[in-house]
Amino acid sequence: MRHLYTLMWCLALPLVLGRLWWRGFKEPGYRQHWGERLGMYGKKRAPAPLTLWVHAVSVGETRAAEPLVDALMQAYPNCRIVLTHMTPTGRATGQALFAKHGERLLQSYLPYDIPFLIQRFIGHFAPRICILMETEVWPNLIAVCGSQVPVALVNARLSARSLRRGQRFGALMTDAARALALVAAQTDADAERVRSLGAPQVAVTGSIKFDVVVPPAALATGAWLRERIGARQVLLCASTREGEEALILDAWKSAALPGNPLLLLVPRHPQRFDEVAAMASTRGLSLQRRSALGDTAVVSRVLLGDSMGEMFAYYASCELAFIGGSLLPLGGQNLIEACALGKPVLTGPHTFNFALVSEEAIAAGGAICVANAIEMVAKAGELFGNDDTRTRMGEAALAFANHHRGATARTVGLLRHMIDK
Repeated sequence: MRHLYTLMWCLALPLVLGRLWWRGFKEPGYRQHWGERLGMYGKKRAPAPLTLWVHAVSVGETRAAEPLVDALMQAYPNCRIVLTHMTPTGRATGQALFAKHGERLLQSYLPYDIPFLIQRFIGHFAPRICILMETEVWPNLIAVCGSQVPVALVNARLSARSLRRGQRFGALMTDAARALALVAAQTDADAERVRSLGAPQVAVTGSIKFDVVVPPAALATGAWLRERIGARQVLLCASTREGEEALILDAWKSAALPGNPLLLLVPRHPQRFDEVAAMASTRGLSLQRRSALGDTAVVSRVLLGDSMGEMFAYYASCELAFIGGSLLPLGGQNLIEACALGKPVLTGPHTFNFALVSEEAIAAGGAICVANAIEMVAKAGELFGNDDTRTRMGEAALAFANHHRGATARTVGLLRHMIDK
């Protein structure tokens, strides 16, 4: 099965590279560092005493990796971390988050999942361990690493839908799961699903995302943004996905909320910023862009969060946070960052990618589930008018986030057994 998978990768490679070039029209980052995707890295750097390899495919995984990377840097002062990605936005997020580590952290794109490309990567960087974040299971990567480089899947989450998809690939996925040296799962349910694929060593550590530390610079940016906004109340719609912005803008336009509140709309994918701005324009909604704000006051009905790496600042500047990806059956996005800043959370009905954490936040009183965009905007208006309820929700959200801290230390404790061998 894996040989057929490899053959399909080799046959598809010209199409994959062509698609990469085509995507570069909207996201120029896709046309950079092509050699890395093919296992070519130029001149070899001086070897480090210890190299740890962390793979974080895109923005969400890269941000989730921050507490783990920081903890590994502290636990192993002589180490170098190679952080790999699949998307330019993930790479840009990594540059912003990890500049503090200087040359101790290198970034690269992960080679495509073809054995000789993976072998080139291992030969060039010589990592002691490969640490995959969340849901990344690459059959050839795991097979090639084999006895050379133990592979750990950490902060692992596997929804019932993803399990069914994985089971359709039969031995390709089960062989990969059996070859994992360690799986550190977020929840008991995630652990049970991963075990059903055949992973031999599975532990429940919780979500590393609860251990994220809010950067002081993000709080300062949030305060600066709040000065531009003034006394108006703010509904943040964070990490919205395609199809959701139209629903939100329609609901915002039709709602007659008192006090002229602001809709702060932050699409998950930067290539859609212009598209979302055009949606507001066609609906007659005045809009300003974060990127063009400068010292100008925010007077529009909508502020477009068209910047990268500022989600904490957006959370810091709002009264309420709606978590995108949940109005439509897309699985939802992570609500932990909003809770960590003590913000009341609204979420749609489709949260299967973060089912347990969403259910627990709702049970704790820090979040409310709404059925659709109209109900979401109506609930926002209701909470804008009730300071006591909003304050209680924010306090409950913060207490919920603080209660679940500690996953990073548990994960590093498990990884030490593999790194120190």
